[in-house]
Amino acid sequence: MTRNLTCIVCPRGCQLTVELGQDGAVLSVTGNTCPRGKQYAIDECTHPMRTVTSTVRTSDGGVVPVKTDRTIPKELMFDCMKEINRASVTLPVRIGDCVIENLLGTGANVVVTANKD
Repeated sequence: MTRNLTCIVCPRGCQLTVELGQDGAVLSVTGNTCPRGKQYAIDECTHPMRTVTSTVRTSDGGVVPVKTDRTIPKELMFDCMKEINRASVTLPVRIGDCVIENLLGTGANVVVTANKD
């Protein structure tokens, strides 16, 4: 089986072709111009990971942008969003402040991405 992907690791957007075996194992990757593209294709076909970006409520009734500080398994995204949606922060907050530690046991922290007083 063949899968066509667009690499999202850098702005180049290489068009990747991944050949998969009957068992789903990656047999080959072509179209990448760097080793990171090859690794992206392998990861995307075997265990996709994503960085989650969202917003969290603040004590003044507004919101502040947040993101995970590392990727999480794609299949946990909806559960992670439920946790993020339950969170709130007291102002002021600064870039890098941790809102949720070890989100659902993934090792990823949810951190603030903008200063807000």
